[in-house]
Amino acid sequence: MESDALRIGTAEREEAARLLADHFGMGRITPDEYETRVTDAYAAATLGELRPLFRDLPHPHPGFFGPPPAYAQPTTQLPMYGPDPYAPPPAPVPYAPSMPMPVPYSHRSRTVAGVLQILLPFGIGRFYTGQTTLGVLQLFATFCTGVGVLWPIIDGIVILANGGTDAEGRPLRP
Repeated sequence: MESDALRIGTAEREEAARLLADHFGMGRITPDEYETRVTDAYAAATLGELRPLFRDLPHPHPGFFGPPPAYAQPTTQLPMYGPDPYAPPPAPVPYAPSMPMPVPYSHRSRTVAGVLQILLPFGIGRFYTGQTTLGVLQLFATFCTGVGVLWPIIDGIVILANGGTDAEGRPLRP
């Protein structure tokens, strides 16, 4: 362990602030604690001033604090040699046609798309999902015909109820 009187630099302060942000993101400290601890981290001049900021938090701690305590180190020995490079590759898992392939969700939300369609009934929700052709058709129908306003509103209700897809065919996020 290094001496608590050892002076630290900007890199150490920034690493401490980044790790405090990680702990805050995991819900281990409150917003007020986070603000106080980050302010103290940037004001710290020595290692001894940074240690109390992490004393009640689990790992990760800044790397410059030294090695983790003995109870946190693995007790099992790692094998001396890696896997056999001459061993045959593992057999591939056969694809079962009855199991559908998972489809990744779109980064767009169906709630946002549906609400945009209802509140701004001229295809804005379809522009949001990336379906510009359908958005242009709804825009044209809304401004050229009086009854065309119903189409985007009904479309928004259907999106909210059943979901939909984005321009790449991925289902909208619930």
